Amino acid sequence: MIRVGYFAYGSNMQRSTFADRRGIAPAAAVAACARGWRLVLDKPPLFPSGHGFANLAADPDAEVCGVLYDLTAEEMAHVELTEGVGVGNYRRVEIEVVRLAGAAPARAFMLVSDRRDPQLRPSAVYMKRLIEGAGEHGLPAEWIAHLRALPTAPDTTAAAAARAVVDDVLARLKR
Repeated sequence: MIRVGYFAYGSNMQRSTFADRRGIAPAAAVAACARGWRLVLDKPPLFPSGHGFANLAADPDAEVCGVLYDLTAEEMAHVELTEGVGVGNYRRVEIEVVRLAGAAPARAFMLVSDRRDPQLRPSAVYMKRLIEGAGEHGLPAEWIAHLRALPTAPDTTAAAAARAVVDDVLARLKR
């Protein structure tokens, strides 16, 4: 069985999003960081909601923290399916990550998007998922404080409706 590393930096850090909404049960999940990338919340959603979602921008002076998951190739394909890689929502990039537990650097896949709108802000509901996921996996307190300090936009009826559609689609695709 082929195994791959997947570096999650957005809502997939949250256990309930990854396991319950996506149906993925990773063999392992550890806190990790990747140098040369900056977290931005500028990715437009697939379904209009007026909010931005997690994305990364190349930045040689930055570092992003997240969760390194140990997945099967089939589980990684499911992540890509449910994140819309096939329709250009994200694309796969291979990076080097450093586990916070001090192990040797590892290669991992992450998903980034070329679709950007710097005017977008994440909803408070979405940021709660990132913050909760970061805490669940023991990311550094400084990183969690950084997430808490990011500006959010109020939730809207359009965002709630879009979440309901996404939840329905994910339930149908759940492994």
